[in-house]
Amino acid sequence: MRVQEAAALEKDAALLLLRTRDDFRRREEMIKNSFRSTQRLVVWLTVIAVFAMPVPVFAQTKITYHSNKFSAQDDVKVGRQAASEAEQQLPILRDAEVTDYVERVGRRLVSSIPPEFQHPEFRYYFKVVNASDINAFALPGGPMYVNRGMIEAARSEGEMAGVMAHELSHVALRHGTAQATKAQKYSLLAGILGIGGAVLGGPAGSILGQGGQLAVGAYFLKFSREYETEADVLGAQTMARAGYDPKDLANMFRTIEQQSGGGGGGFLSDHPSPANRYARINQEAQYLRVVNQARDSRDFDRIQARLRGYPKAPTTAQIMQSGQRYPAENGGRSQDNPPRGRVEYPSSRYRSYNEFGLLRVSVPDNWQEIADNNNSVWFSPQGAYGQTNGQAVFTHGVNFGVVQTQSRN
Repeated sequence: MRVQEAAALEKDAALLLLRTRDDFRRREEMIKNSFRSTQRLVVWLTVIAVFAMPVPVFAQTKITYHSNKFSAQDDVKVGRQAASEAEQQLPILRDAEVTDYVERVGRRLVSSIPPEFQHPEFRYYFKVVNASDINAFALPGGPMYVNRGMIEAARSEGEMAGVMAHELSHVALRHGTAQATKAQKYSLLAGILGIGGAVLGGPAGSILGQGGQLAVGAYFLKFSREYETEADVLGAQTMARAGYDPKDLANMFRTIEQQSGGGGGGFLSDHPSPANRYARINQEAQYLRVVNQARDSRDFDRIQARLRGYPKAPTTAQIMQSGQRYPAENGGRSQDNPPRGRVEYPSSRYRSYNEFGLLRVSVPDNWQEIADNNNSVWFSPQGAYGQTNGQAVFTHGVNFGVVQTQSRN
């Protein structure tokens, strides 16, 4: 009897062991299947996450600096010298309301330049040239000149900002001194004056190349096509960061193409054709996310109407042919133009000024930079400076300078 019970117990134990082993295998298979499902889920979630990421994280064009043997302070120095000469050959529009508006848009763009291309040494400022051409140019270190014709031709603040963003990109990427580095047999100043940095090249670049520098300018323009494309791309990226639609810059080139009769010559010319630039900017724009999109205020329409109330502006070619020289900050008016009008209180916002690494101060951001000579610079609010008997005069402002002494001290 005990033998039978033992056998029965052994049989039950064997059956239980078989059931346990089968159950274990089923559970193991379930775990494996579950693991495979989890793996597939993780893969799909990863794919979805990648495609859901903002496109600019991995798709926008990467831009780097070119080789440059000059320092950022060299950009500032040569830019100031070129600006002083340019303002004697170009009729600067002395309209505080227009200038302040362009300055505000410019400051917004400057603050949106990607951090890797920010230069605390640079001093950006913006002036309007009384010329009818759709053009603008910037000089190393920050001086920028916007043609009245460009503002009048733009259909929105975004289109105007697009051209300005392109020009700021030339400055931020230090294209002027990078291009001078490529042609070391020419002097730094000759190279910078020759290229001008104009958005379309042509007369604006030539007017800065007077005084025997035109041949140098032609040499430098051989390298400009790559730089122009880089400035278009970085300009589009800066616009998106500033809240402007990068396609507005592309649209401005479409306007240029229409007004030039569809010409441009593509990459056989000194600059890419407007049609090619339109396509390239739109290509970049699809990878960019506009941050805090700006809405055009009534300011743009008001400024356009104000400009159209002035007499017709001459073309840059006509300005060159006249050979007229303009007193600094005189906007082409009579020699006597003393300070007049309301003088604004200093802004509570400041910008940094750095003189050759020796002097660093902060000045109100509503004060204009006015070059006095190669060793001195004034900062003064609108209405507080002018010309009397050929001399610059000021009622409000501050002057900084660096003087080379005869001794070692």
